Amino acid sequence: MLFTWSAVIDTPQGPAELRGREPVSWGGRLRVRADLPRGVIRSVTARTVLAVPEGGRIFMNGYQTWTVCPEYDSDSKIPGLSALPRSVIDKYGFDRYGDYHFVRYPNTRGVTHGFTWCYVRRGGEYKLVASLDEKPGYTMFMLDAKTACLTVTRDCGGLACGGEYPLFDLYFARGGEDQVFDGWFAAMDVTPLPAPRIKGYTSWYNRYTGITEDTIRSDLRGCEGLLDPGDLFQVDDGWEPAVGDWLEPDSGKFPSGMRALADEIHAAGFKAGLWLAPFVALDDSELARQHPDWLLKVNGRPWSLGSNWGGFSSLDIDVPEVTDYLRRVFDRVINEWGFDLLKLDFLYGAAPFGNERETRAGRMARAVDFLREVCGGTPILGCGVPVASAFGKVEYCRIGPDVSLSWDEEPYMRLCHRERVSTRQAILNTLYRRQLNGRAYLSDPDVFFLREENLTLRDDQKLLLSRVNALFGGVLLTSDDPSAYSEAQRALYRETVRLRDARNVRFDADNRRLEFQLQGEDYILPLPPELFE
Repeated sequence: MLFTWSAVIDTPQGPAELRGREPVSWGGRLRVRADLPRGVIRSVTARTVLAVPEGGRIFMNGYQTWTVCPEYDSDSKIPGLSALPRSVIDKYGFDRYGDYHFVRYPNTRGVTHGFTWCYVRRGGEYKLVASLDEKPGYTMFMLDAKTACLTVTRDCGGLACGGEYPLFDLYFARGGEDQVFDGWFAAMDVTPLPAPRIKGYTSWYNRYTGITEDTIRSDLRGCEGLLDPGDLFQVDDGWEPAVGDWLEPDSGKFPSGMRALADEIHAAGFKAGLWLAPFVALDDSELARQHPDWLLKVNGRPWSLGSNWGGFSSLDIDVPEVTDYLRRVFDRVINEWGFDLLKLDFLYGAAPFGNERETRAGRMARAVDFLREVCGGTPILGCGVPVASAFGKVEYCRIGPDVSLSWDEEPYMRLCHRERVSTRQAILNTLYRRQLNGRAYLSDPDVFFLREENLTLRDDQKLLLSRVNALFGGVLLTSDDPSAYSEAQRALYRETVRLRDARNVRFDADNRRLEFQLQGEDYILPLPPELFE
């Protein structure tokens, strides 16, 4: 099998192209380095053979944590935003949540694409192709199942060059699931940061931004009768005056301040968690009004990241005042207010682009390293981050989109971006990114629900969500108000927690069922067809 590559460089004398061919086999590392002329990289591309056997399945990892990425068949396509008119995309910023602004979706049956790793699977045998180093640029895979052509691209266009450059650093493996994924993470030399599994409560998926000091205290009292000492009680979005304004809470909603709130959580016996989105700011925030120069500019205008909160934009981490401000924020949240865990969200906003000095992926890696530095030993739950950028850098990480209060939202919402809110898609990502849990970090599948009020999920859908989260996640949170639980719901909560003790947990994707052992008994749980429709 040959790996044929080319690199096109724009030099002062005109375009220069370097080409090469490397033998590659299933079972080792392929490093391709080249001595590039002085100039700017236009493209780095390679091709090799990856055949999809009859009845085989294809996995292409999505760009960031929210990007849905199930297994595909040889006739699948990833539509992207092709069903939406440009006016709708622009109005809501749908192309800012994922890879749409820098990847051209082929929208062709049999052609799928993804980032960092992909595999073709038939039964229990995997053929894995994965990147061993993303900092020089994200590795993008595009597979044409009909021609068995795998195109590999290094996302480094626009980078200044001159001298040796790592064009590709790839791992090829064939074998069983644990064999190929254990081998990949060993070859990357990535291990998860030491951290315990966590369970508990987060305020988002019931009260959303409508939290106040009183509602948080009410839920805290309810949790005292259900959660265990040392569990997490997390205050999510809504405590701040506006996204980007982090140094003080909303005084009308939290008049006693955040230190008093953290103390109350600790007094109840729980760890205190707090939500922030450090690299973004609401367009109408005090920060954006007072410091418009702190916003990342593209073509002279702030880079809008979407329509959440009425519109928000990226902060520029190359502006020293931005990182100085964030250092003050984290010092206050951790050392003055006393929070024990930080959920850091919308992290993709730090690096929508690269430049001549570093790639998009290099910028994202630098941003995550900055967070690790300012948080010190305080655990991070990463969210909305390009997946591999967080490998071995955060204790906990989301691996799918936000769950919704319904199964899969309204039909028109299914035309939106691949990062949209969806319980169905969250479950799919928990299953298909299961290999990350315990290898890259402890996975956060998002919350589960047992309550009846304020949602439309059926009981069987809620049960499926809770089981998948407990079996395949390292984080198990709910947003229910436990004080409203019936005795039957309390028993179901305890049963969900007990599932975390299951052994030999397996997702049989071909037969669409879960298999595990619990207290010496074997269990098989069929998965509903509606999950895969």
